[in-house]
Amino acid sequence: MRGKGTEPSVNDRYTQWKSLVPVLYDWLANHNLVWPSLSCRWGPQLDQATYKNRQRLYLSEQTDGSVPNTLVIANCEVVKPRVAAAEHISQFNEEARSPFVKKYKTIIHPGEVNRIRELPQNSKIVATHTDSPDVLIWDIEAQPNRHAALGASNSRPDLLLTGHQDNAEFALDMCPSEPFVLSGGKDKSVILWSIQDHISSLASDPGSAKSPGSGGSNAKHASKVGGSNDKSTDNPSVEPRGVYQGHGDTVEDVQFCPSSAHEFCSVGDDSCLILWDARAGTSPVVKVEKAHDADLHCVDWNPHDVNLILTGSADNTVRMFDRRNLTSGRVGSPIHKFEGHNAAVLCVQWSPDKSSVFGSSAEDGLLNIWDHEKIGKKQETVGSKLPNAPPGLFFRHAGHRDKVVDFHWNTSDPWTIVSVSDDCGSTGGGGTLQIWRMIDLIYRPEEEVLAELDKFKSHLLTCPA
Repeated sequence: MRGKGTEPSVNDRYTQWKSLVPVLYDWLANHNLVWPSLSCRWGPQLDQATYKNRQRLYLSEQTDGSVPNTLVIANCEVVKPRVAAAEHISQFNEEARSPFVKKYKTIIHPGEVNRIRELPQNSKIVATHTDSPDVLIWDIEAQPNRHAALGASNSRPDLLLTGHQDNAEFALDMCPSEPFVLSGGKDKSVILWSIQDHISSLASDPGSAKSPGSGGSNAKHASKVGGSNDKSTDNPSVEPRGVYQGHGDTVEDVQFCPSSAHEFCSVGDDSCLILWDARAGTSPVVKVEKAHDADLHCVDWNPHDVNLILTGSADNTVRMFDRRNLTSGRVGSPIHKFEGHNAAVLCVQWSPDKSSVFGSSAEDGLLNIWDHEKIGKKQETVGSKLPNAPPGLFFRHAGHRDKVVDFHWNTSDPWTIVSVSDDCGSTGGGGTLQIWRMIDLIYRPEEEVLAELDKFKSHLLTCPA
């Protein structure tokens, strides 16, 4: 148990954070959720305007059963850099919905949505995990908009990916270059599918059950989806390309290698990080024992430097591994341990904007932004005035008051993040969605920032009194 007086209370920390919003952020939108969402993902950008862009956002509603669980597709207005007035972005009501986030479509999901992943080549195709062995594939545009009333039948997935022998709840990824899906579950397995022949047919014929083509066996019909009360016909399904065994406990997260559709990695409750190559069979290529001192919850592979892999764990740390030198004496040998959370790390993700930057979110309600290149360097940048900051930490987003269960960098709008917290422990229900971008003075090169500030100072001195 943590001693009193050593850490500010969540409410004190939040109050202090809110007072600093005009100084720290270029833009921030706060959106109250009636029901918590365990996942948040950016979809395709829809259009660009002078001061803002419009983009799809994928969320969920994890309900108490009084109304159905849903997959929510929202349209989000992302304000462009240096547009929002500082005094406006901090004037939000925690209990209100944001005018920047509008619900566009509701899909009644069979069971609660634990994870959402979009297909990078076509982000209108989305995969979801629920408390069942199947992965559900949805064509967002083809799915009808539903009213989530009690007793309403479930929406019908466009495709089911079958093969797990037990529930697969969290570990889910979609390949950057091919229509491949990866999943892990309680059966300790990692499973790979190809949805090749279905992508083109989904929109035109959602009920079709064509062959998965190069992926192996013919499509079959699955009779039921994750506790579904849907009495409609069976769903088309695809069987695995490969089932990969090597974990000794539940697989918690999976990730494709950004540069190869055949290589991927996984982490689990056995404290292991495993690298796989589908061309080399179904056994691990490298198994890293004791990658952490507790269960591993999340993993991410650097899209700019494929040698670097991040892992997050219930031991409260984030670790960075180099795949050329993963172990020492058969035990995990990370390049660095990042210690900036005081509770289990739930999500890690590399920034698409700078190769050395990544984010980590945890049960302590914080979303930390790190730059591993800052480790060992003199910490004098504008953004590193955090008291007693651990090496590499340069920004701390403290806008959530409960565990930050997911976040996602926006590839269309640089340095823009969507994050979501499950607020059941703090406010008695619901969740908080925030879309935010730190002020660019924090991450730009120091010389550039100082030159701009100097120019601004000169401008002020020449202004008439």
